[in-house]
Amino acid sequence: MRAHEAGALHAEGYRGPTWLEPPVDVNALVPSLWAASVGRGADGVLAIGGVSVVELAREFGTPAYVLDEDDFRARAREFKQTYAEVFDDLCGGADVYYAGKAFLCTEVARWIRDEGLFLDVCTGGELAVAIRAGVPGSSIGMHGNNKSAAEIRAALDHGVSRIIVDSFEEIERVAAIAAELGVIAPVLVRVTVGVEAHTHEFIATAHEDQKFGFSLAGGHAIEAVRQVLARPDTLRLLGLHSHIGSQIFDTAGFEVSARRVLGLHTQIARELGVELPELDLGGGFGIAYTTEHDPQSPKALAVGMAEIVERECRADGVAVPRISIEPGRAIAGPSTFTLYEVGTVKPVELDGGASRLYVSVDGGMSDNIRTALYDADYSCTVANRRSEATPSLARVVGRHCESGDIVVKDEFLPGDVGPGDLVAVPGTGAYCRALSSQYNHTPRPPVIAVRDGQARVIVRRETIDDLLALDVWPA
Repeated sequence: MRAHEAGALHAEGYRGPTWLEPPVDVNALVPSLWAASVGRGADGVLAIGGVSVVELAREFGTPAYVLDEDDFRARAREFKQTYAEVFDDLCGGADVYYAGKAFLCTEVARWIRDEGLFLDVCTGGELAVAIRAGVPGSSIGMHGNNKSAAEIRAALDHGVSRIIVDSFEEIERVAAIAAELGVIAPVLVRVTVGVEAHTHEFIATAHEDQKFGFSLAGGHAIEAVRQVLARPDTLRLLGLHSHIGSQIFDTAGFEVSARRVLGLHTQIARELGVELPELDLGGGFGIAYTTEHDPQSPKALAVGMAEIVERECRADGVAVPRISIEPGRAIAGPSTFTLYEVGTVKPVELDGGASRLYVSVDGGMSDNIRTALYDADYSCTVANRRSEATPSLARVVGRHCESGDIVVKDEFLPGDVGPGDLVAVPGTGAYCRALSSQYNHTPRPPVIAVRDGQARVIVRRETIDDLLALDVWPA
């Protein structure tokens, strides 16, 4: 492909990214992209949990996040059961903390509680949701690189199972608040291991040049451990924490990370005489957003991680600590799609004789910022009918006043896609509603949970009244 000064999207003969193949059947669904219950009826209408998208759009409007409750619960159970079984002989099992930052509301927190998972929160707001849902403190971990005194106090008041400390100032802060409350705070030290996950720079979180954790370089991590151990009246050191990034598809990065963090674990045992009981290897497990992606199953991930941990502990001559992980995207992401209605379709001629359909929908970057923020790729399909039209290269764009307001950069849609059609974008359960905004004063969409032929609102649609409620207006 000949280079173009405006970038590859304008190059001669552009036909989409190399991994995007024109479909044999434009109506076909790729199962790995969708929740388990999603399929097409004989009329081509998409259905989820036994409810058609036409019915959903009629009752709840568009745009809307549509969530398969059984699929979400099943993915949560699979992680819990698989990791417990695989790590049973090594360390008595493993704990799974659902990363609430992916998507959290009161109902989802209740599902997590009911399925027996732990819940990882990173703000006072997420903690408040967990408390409202009845999640006990013993099932909650508290993250965050700059927790306020109020957030730490609320976490300790609720009796959280652990606080992941992220700076020397925070060690002092947690210790002071624990002393004030007359409790001993259970903590993990977050370690930056110098591993850069093969992902976007902004979601690779274990290389040295970033805001999270204590680096191994320069002895910061071991010094943090010493400072925690020096406060036995207020702090109890549970172990170490490491998280290498997001959207990771294999265990190669975990291998280097585990080796380094277990090296520190061994150093603590030998130099300080303390064998820590826990090790958290974080989350970041990838999902399929397009046909380009091929994520591993929870079983394959668990087996690979167990082999790595066992080998490193055996080599170091230390017992395997209790392992925990933090999947969020891998549970929430595939369980949800976003349903839009098409407003306009505009054919645009590209260089070299190629063309593209610009399909404008009634949402956009306010309900899915990931395409603009991370250059993320998504797939989509026309959801309200079957089409016999020739597939055309399309770009699904939003209604906001930004040229970067793109939902799906490249996809083949039926050439007859038009106003009034419904478009479904899979894989939007993680970091879409969580990162949503009111840009251009656009009310945020609802979250609709579907199960056994029934649909219900678990997060309602914002209204214009909601948008105006925070404005201070002179009486």
